[in-house]
This record gives sequence, structure tokens and C-alpha cells, in this order.
Amino acid sequence: MIVIDNILVSDDVVEKQFVCDLSRCKGGCCEEGDAGAPLEDEELEIIPLLYEKIRPYLTHASIAEIEKKGKYVYSEEFGWVTPTLGNDKEICVYGVRDEKGIIKCAFEQAYYDGVTQWKKPVSCHLFPIITKKGANGEYDRVNYVPREKLCNPACSLGKKLQVPVYEFLKEPLARKYGVEFYNALDKFAQLQESKKRITENKIG
Repeated sequence: MIVIDNILVSDDVVEKQFVCDLSRCKGGCCEEGDAGAPLEDEELEIIPLLYEKIRPYLTHASIAEIEKKGKYVYSEEFGWVTPTLGNDKEICVYGVRDEKGIIKCAFEQAYYDGVTQWKKPVSCHLFPIITKKGANGEYDRVNYVPREKLCNPACSLGKKLQVPVYEFLKEPLARKYGVEFYNALDKFAQLQESKKRITENKIG
């Protein structure tokens, strides 16, 4: 466990490798799970403000579901989450399949098109890192939790390219906890790597 201020980071975040391989997983994290994407409190205000801008990116079925359920719903287990479409493998209502069957986020597409300045819910941005508040909200737990089958291609690609989880997720980690946190995590990871190489050289 790595401790940075009040944030507890799993060792796997720096020791494991991961690079999304959309051509193989098809963005399945947008539909595989027990609920929609978890939302932070401030995102409950952001999504309604941006809805009309991202609406043109949505399917008719998604729009109908949002009008029926709302722009987010409450889950007893996960808190506020995005709604899902029951008639399409429980895909997030803000997810849209392209011509190759890859699920793209409407918020992210609008962001890349310059329509908005908000990329997507931070829980989506961080996946397969999952963050949770500790007891009494006094600290955060940061864990690497890839899906067993869905994320196999990304784990393989990460190992091939030698990209640690935390490096692949630099942008969302800095977005969630700040640049200083990310730099501290990177410094720790680099130090651990140096110690590992010294040990291997001694053994060799």
C-alpha cells in the first residue's frame, strides 16, 4: 500500500501494466457491470447543464430512457449513477456504438469536437482504477480492478508496451487528486523501479 497524504494507493497501480485496447474490448466497460457509472456530487450539477449539448450524440432509445428515468438514478449499493438501457445489455445511456461496434461516450465525443470542456464522469475516466471513501470519509482507497475477461486484452497490451497502470491513467489521476499527487506517485514508482533494478543486477 502506498500512502500519499490521505490517499491509500494499491501497489498494483504502479506494479501492473495496462493500456486500453478498444479494438478488442469494444468499450465493454460502458455496459458490463451491476449499475451505471458512479457519479460525484459536482457531476450531478454538470450533467444537466451539458445535456442539451450532448443530446445530438445520443440514440433515440437513450433519449427516451433519460426522459423516463432522469439524467441519473440512485443505486442503494453505488449511490448516484448514470441510467442504463435494459434493452441493450444495460449499456450506459450516454454510450453509443459506432459502426465497428465500439461503444463511445457521448460526453467524450462532444469534448473532442470542442462542444464542451468536460470530458466524462471521472469514474469512467479512471477505469480500471476504482476509488472509494474510507471510514467516515477520512481517506480514499485507490484500487486497480480490471475485469477478468473484458480487460485481458488491455492487460496484455500494457505488458507488451511496458506501460504501468498509473502512467496510462495519468490524466484522470491528476484530474481526481491533483498534479502534486500524481508527481508524488510517479516519484515513488520510479524509486521502486530503481531499487528493483539494483537488486536484479546484484543477483545477476
